[in-house]
Formats: sequence, C-alpha cells, structure tokens
Amino acid sequence: MKNFQILIAEDDRSIMNLIMTTLKINGYSYICAGSGNAAITQCASHNPDLILLDLGLPDLDGIDVIARIRTWSQIPIIVISARDEDADKILALDTGADDYLTKPFSVDEMMARIRACQRRLAFVRTSEEETVFKNGALAIDYASGIVTLEGQEVHLTALEYKILCLLARNAGKVLTHSYIIDQIWGNGVESDIVSLRVYMTALRKKLRLSGDGEQLIETRIGIGYRMIRF
Repeated sequence: MKNFQILIAEDDRSIMNLIMTTLKINGYSYICAGSGNAAITQCASHNPDLILLDLGLPDLDGIDVIARIRTWSQIPIIVISARDEDADKILALDTGADDYLTKPFSVDEMMARIRACQRRLAFVRTSEEETVFKNGALAIDYASGIVTLEGQEVHLTALEYKILCLLARNAGKVLTHSYIIDQIWGNGVESDIVSLRVYMTALRKKLRLSGDGEQLIETRIGIGYRMIRF
C-alpha cells in the first residue's frame, strides 16, 4: 500500500480530514485538492493511483472534472457526493467515474471500495500480455490508457479511446453501428449514428499511418467498422 497514492478532491474540510485520517490509519499515502482545477493539476503532476472526488467543488462541477481527466487518463475515480439521485449517479458513471459513494458514508465502506479498486488495478497490471494490445504500428496500454502509433503517443478523447478499445478487442471483426452505439452509449438511438460517424472520422484521422496513409480502421458503408488485423 505504501506505493498506492490517492488524490482527495474535497472542499469540505471536515470530510477531507475524516478521509485523510482514515487513509493514514490504513497506511495509504494521499494528496489533497480543494477545488476542481486543483484536482486536475494534481492529477496531471502526481499521477495518483486513485481519485476520491466530490461533485460539489467550488469552481468546477465534479462531472466536468471527470470529463476533463478522462480526455487523457484512465485513473480510477470514486465519486463521494451528497447527490443521491439516480440521475446524478448515472451521469457520473457514464462520464467516466468507476464507483459512486453517497454522503453521509461509512468509512468502512469507503475502504472496501478502495480495496476493490486496488484488486482490479492489480489484476490489470500483473499481466502485460493482457494489458498491452499490439496490432502492427498500433499499441494500446490498457493499464495506463496510453495509445501509441509508430512509437508516437496519440491523444484521444475519452469516447474515442473507448471506441478504439472496443474495436481492438474485436480486431478483424465487423462491428455494426448499432452494436458500437449500444456498447459505448448504452442504447441504440438512431441519432447517435451521426455522432458515431463524427467520432470515427476523427479517430481514423488520428490513426492514419504515415507513408501511404493506410488506415487501421475500415469503414463498411451502411454496416459498421472493422479494425484491420496486421
């Protein structure tokens, strides 16, 4: 646990003190942020293993913090919030949070969720073959969320990354529009096909190989998309 660092993003000093004390007692290291912008800065500079995030931060809504972090990092995020409506929980999870804990909360439950997150991370990090996908010049490190093409890092949005991972895990197979939409957005709304095409155009542009500009992702007109297996 000594190497497992947790970022606490919380503006309520009493709750922050409670979390800090609990983590210290259980042998975890931590850093703190009292605002959304500070949380993003701390995340970028310290690369913690886990984020405990309050949604009601003074400068940025926690949902915006999740969205911004997910554009470049897959660090696990556990939301700790007083918002107890299902809609708030769904929005946070759909935006990229990994878990949701409602205030007031039990510190024992918080620690159980942290340990569960640790187990998932340990499982991911122990098998290099499972965590790194390679297909020709493309490499996806699932543990770190880093994508490289021809040795250069490719910067993707959270949705672009999710779509790429879905195609990679089904490399060589044609995935229909409806299947991709269901897996990424959770439903088959017809209007999402337009959004999918926009994301796919951007993704294919970012993954164009140098030289002859060969594409890694093939478009099947009227059907869907396929990642070409090299």
